[in-house]
Amino acid sequence: TPELVDQTERLLVRSALDALAIAGKSALVATGFAKVEAAIAGDPIVGLIHASDASADGVSKLAGALRRRPDGNQVTIIKAFTTAQLDLALGRSNVVHAALLAGPANDTFMARFTRLERFRTGETGQGGPGRDRN
Repeated sequence: TPELVDQTERLLVRSALDALAIAGKSALVATGFAKVEAAIAGDPIVGLIHASDASADGVSKLAGALRRRPDGNQVTIIKAFTTAQLDLALGRSNVVHAALLAGPANDTFMARFTRLERFRTGETGQGGPGRDRN
């Protein structure tokens, strides 16, 4: 039924955002344009989150910074959450961009996010890193 599908998606979103909150509390999430840009320039990162309502200009600038990394094509880009959802998960206001630093808490977030993505798209295979995930 449609209600079951909607409820399942809500629970998967909440599970992913809860994991993101834990990663944030573990100091494995850099937020704010300047901090994200700095993380892209020098930290081991596994993902880059742009709010679904982020401006194209900011997304484009960070994509350029990511292309300068030797491993930039291995970083997963996520655009599945709104600013409001990211604000709540990370306990900050105006979270538009976030870099996910390498670490166990972000491994958990990425696994839960992948589960959400598979549910939304119906894909059963593993999407490779470096591709945009909506």
